[in-house]
Amino acid sequence: MKDKFIIGRYLPLDSIIHRLDPRAKLIFVFFFIIIIFFAHSVATYAWLFLLIMIFLRLSQIKLWFLVKGLTPIWFFMIFTFVMHLFLTKGGTTLVDFRLFTIDSNGVIEGIYIVLRLAFIVMISTIMTLSTSPIQLTDALERLLSPLKVVKLPVHQLSLMMSIALRFIPTLMEELDKIILSQKSRGSEISSGSIPNRVKAFVPLLIPLFISAFQRAEDLAIAMEVRGYNPDTERTSYRRLQFKAQDIWTLVLLVPIAVVLFGLKYLGV
Repeated sequence: MKDKFIIGRYLPLDSIIHRLDPRAKLIFVFFFIIIIFFAHSVATYAWLFLLIMIFLRLSQIKLWFLVKGLTPIWFFMIFTFVMHLFLTKGGTTLVDFRLFTIDSNGVIEGIYIVLRLAFIVMISTIMTLSTSPIQLTDALERLLSPLKVVKLPVHQLSLMMSIALRFIPTLMEELDKIILSQKSRGSEISSGSIPNRVKAFVPLLIPLFISAFQRAEDLAIAMEVRGYNPDTERTSYRRLQFKAQDIWTLVLLVPIAVVLFGLKYLGV
């Protein structure tokens, strides 16, 4: 389970992507996701796929590792494709079942939406795998710092995100232990019909929630005994500084968008 769920994990490699300022990566990924929503042809999706493969190569992350990270959302992607398959009409009728039909537009739109979801998850995963949770927290706090003017608790929100990201791998490891414990007691979790699997999964949630609340309470006590005060003005040990490579990374968004819109409006 924890090997397939890679959200919140960090790979400490020494690559160009790893050395970028986390603020630059957050801004780049944010606008890159917006660009993804404008893709609506084979050529535009091929262009995005090529870019993601380049980013993957630059970050020194293996493709199979990234594909494994898509495993938890496979069901959602298949469900989305099936919904478009039966609800999106237009084009040539491929299958006619009287009660419902499958049109060519439904197949095309379903594929495009699935690719869009996959690309969003992949580019976000590359960012999280190449950026430590602490760096992400610092970057988010710096980027949201202007909102302190309107009394938004930026530091508290950043701290909550950092703790949440750190807890995900921990909870996945805890879930693995619970599953092994249930299997040792003769519980059938990975076999049988879907309703039986759902019923077998319910007993796993109770000990998982108990463990999560216990860890949260231990963390709260540890922070309290160390005198942590969220309302106190805090300094930062880690200094973030934009470099030339970070600026060029953001400038790179312009030709990426130009090529995509060119392919889209040329009808390629």
